[in-house]
Amino acid sequence: MSYTIRPEALPHPARPAAPRWPNGFADRLTAPLASFREVVSVLQHGGFRTNIGDADQIPVYRSGLPRPAGTEALITWVGHATYVLQVGGLTVLTDPVWARKIPGIRPRLTPPGVAWSDLPHVDAVVISHNHFDHLDAPTIRRLPKDTAIFVPARLAAWFARRGFRNVAELDWWESARLGEVAFTFVPSHHWSRRTIWDTCKTLWGGWVLTAGNRRIYFAGDSGYGHRFKEIGIRYPDIDVALMPVGAYEPRWFMKNFHVDPDQAVQACLDVGARRMAAMHWGTFVLSGERLLAPIEETRQAWAERGLDPADLWDLAIGETRMLS
Repeated sequence: MSYTIRPEALPHPARPAAPRWPNGFADRLTAPLASFREVVSVLQHGGFRTNIGDADQIPVYRSGLPRPAGTEALITWVGHATYVLQVGGLTVLTDPVWARKIPGIRPRLTPPGVAWSDLPHVDAVVISHNHFDHLDAPTIRRLPKDTAIFVPARLAAWFARRGFRNVAELDWWESARLGEVAFTFVPSHHWSRRTIWDTCKTLWGGWVLTAGNRRIYFAGDSGYGHRFKEIGIRYPDIDVALMPVGAYEPRWFMKNFHVDPDQAVQACLDVGARRMAAMHWGTFVLSGERLLAPIEETRQAWAERGLDPADLWDLAIGETRMLS
C-alpha cells in the first residue's frame, strides 16, 4: 500500500481516521521477550555494567554539517541510531536523539556529531520504534509541528498528542512519499514498549528510502533473522545499509533482538547492500560489551569475509560520507 504525505492535505489530528490496526503486535515477535526473572538475573550478575574508561577513544568529528551540491546524497552520523540523510532534495533524520540523557541509563558518552543549530530545515523524520533511545520526546519537541513524520503502526497518536499535523503511520511493506523520496517501512526482529502497560502495542521495524536510483536502508534495532533477506529481495540495489553493531552483551539475553557485529555484517550481505555504515554504539551504555568492541569486531568481521574496506563506513561521530 502506498501513500502521499502532504502537510496541507492531511486531516486534523483531532479527527482521527477509523482504526485499521489490531490492539497490539505481539504476534509479530520472532522470539519471546525476556521474563522478569531473566531481567533480574542479568542485573544481579552485572550484565549491563561497562567500564567507560575508553570513552575518550570514541572518535568524534564535529565540524559542522556539509550541504549537498546538486544531486549529491550525503549521510552524516550524529550518534547512536541518529543519522542526517540529505537525499532527493530532502533532509531526513533517523530516530533523532539530541538529548544528553535518556531515562534509565547514564548520560551520553559523546556529544551529538551535529549541533542542532547546524541543521538545515528538517523535511522529515523516520522512527523505527518507541524505545527511549530511538524516540526521544525532548528532541521531538524541538521540531516544527508541520514536519513530516513517518512512524510504525499505532505510533501516530503519540505525535498527534504533541501537536504534529503531518504523520504517516505504516505497517510493514507499506510506503509513503514526500517529494522525490519514497519511505517504505520494513520488518525487523525486535519489539516495542514505552511503559509497563504498552508492551508491543505499537509496531517496530526499519526504513528503506528510495530517491531516484539511490536507496538507503535504515535497520533501526533488530536481531538476526530471515527478514533481512526478504528486504533484499523486495528492495534490491541498496546503496548503503545503516546497521546497528552495539548493545549485544550478554549474548544470551540480547541475541533475539540485537545483532552482534558479525551478524550485522551478514545482515548487510543478506539485504544486498553495497556498503554498510555502523551505528548504535559509542553514544549510550546499554549493554555489557567493551565500549570499542562493536566497531573493532565489525571491522574484523568485514575483513574476514574479504570485503572491500572502502565499503565499510566505520564513521566517527559527526562524519559525513557521500553516496556516489
